[in-house]
Amino acid sequence: MHYRRVAHIINLRLNPPAEYALRYFAQQENVTMKKSTGFTLIELMITVAIIGILASIAYPSYQDSVMKSRRADAKGVLLGLTNAMERRFTEKNSYCDAALATGGTAVTDCGTATEDTGTPSIYTIPNETKSFYTITISAATASSYTLSAARTGAQANDKCGTLTLTHTGFKGVTGADTGVNAADCW
Repeated sequence: MHYRRVAHIINLRLNPPAEYALRYFAQQENVTMKKSTGFTLIELMITVAIIGILASIAYPSYQDSVMKSRRADAKGVLLGLTNAMERRFTEKNSYCDAALATGGTAVTDCGTATEDTGTPSIYTIPNETKSFYTITISAATASSYTLSAARTGAQANDKCGTLTLTHTGFKGVTGADTGVNAADCW
């Protein structure tokens, strides 16, 4: 600041019309500027753009995690139903009639009767799972069964398709996206 004043004094003596300009700039130096608060429009636009980019990256990952979580629920229900089927076999010496609403004794035509397949009556499926998967006994005979969890509702676009589980513990998928196998889904 001191050097600047000396330059002003020297300039004034050499060039009198510059005196007016120097006085003007000196006055402007002493005036304090008001500090503005808030954000400018460009700052807000940049922030919105960054949030949009992050959301476009994060949302699909979030959706995949939600689908994976729902799939885990369905797998848990299939395993619980497997336990119920084994309990039924221990009690009745047959896997038949597990879809029978009354839970009664085996009817004739074991393996082909309508009481053998469909929604299980021997296991209660949680409502949270019912909203996203249809759990059924897709095949049953006296000595074997196949359970399935078909995707539905918001889970309809899941890459894994219908999860299946047999009496031997074989875990499979049907209707899965190309390149997706049982190991990816189970």
